[in-house]
Amino acid sequence: MLRVWRWYQGCLATHPVKTQVISSGVLWGVGDVAAQYITHSTAVRRLQISEEDPKFKFKVNWKRVAITSTFGFGFVGPLGHFWYEGLDRFIRNKLKMQPRSAKFVATKVAMDGLIFGPFDLLVFFTYMGFTAGKNVEQVKKDLRRDFLPALVLEGGIWPLVQVANFRYVPVRYQLLYVNMFCLLDSAFLSWLEQQKDASWKQWFSSFHSLKEGGQGR
Repeated sequence: MLRVWRWYQGCLATHPVKTQVISSGVLWGVGDVAAQYITHSTAVRRLQISEEDPKFKFKVNWKRVAITSTFGFGFVGPLGHFWYEGLDRFIRNKLKMQPRSAKFVATKVAMDGLIFGPFDLLVFFTYMGFTAGKNVEQVKKDLRRDFLPALVLEGGIWPLVQVANFRYVPVRYQLLYVNMFCLLDSAFLSWLEQQKDASWKQWFSSFHSLKEGGQGR
C-alpha cells in the first residue's frame, strides 16, 4: 500500500492533471458498478425474485459504466483539479485569509457548496440525459425531478466532508480526498438517476409545486 501511495505521489508531482483525470474516471466508473448492483439488489428484494434464476442474475451494463466513467475523466478530473487549486489561491491571495483558520475553511466550504456543488449536479444529470438519447425537453423534465432531491441530500453530507478536507488535507491531495468520497457519491448519483419517478421523489416535486403556488398568490 505504501508503495502504491508513493507511486501515486510521483505521478501527481510529474503529471498532476493527467493523474487527477485518470483517478477520477476510474473511481466514477467503479461507483457506477456499485450503483448498478445496489439498484439490482433492491429490485430483486422488492419483487422477491430469486437471483439463482439466470434471467435475473446481476450483469454489469458496461456502456453505462463507460458513460459515467467518461464524466469523471472529462469533467470531474480536470475541472476539480483547477477548481481546488484556484479556490485556494483566491481565498489566500484575494481575500487575504489565514490558511486553515475557521474563517478560511468556512469560506471554502461555502463557495464549494454554492458554486461547484450545484454546477456539478447540473452537468451530471444533463450529461447522463443526453448520453441516454433524451431530447432537451426530456432532460429538463429529469432535472426538475432529480436535481433538488440530490442537492438537498448531498447538502447534508458534503459540507462535513469538505470541512475536514479544507482544514487538514494539502491542496494537491484535495481532489484525491474528494474522489474517494466520489466513489460513494457517483454510486448515489447513478442510483438516483435510475430511480426515475420513485415515490420518495414526489415529496420534493410536491413541495416545489406548493412553493410556486404560494408565490403566485
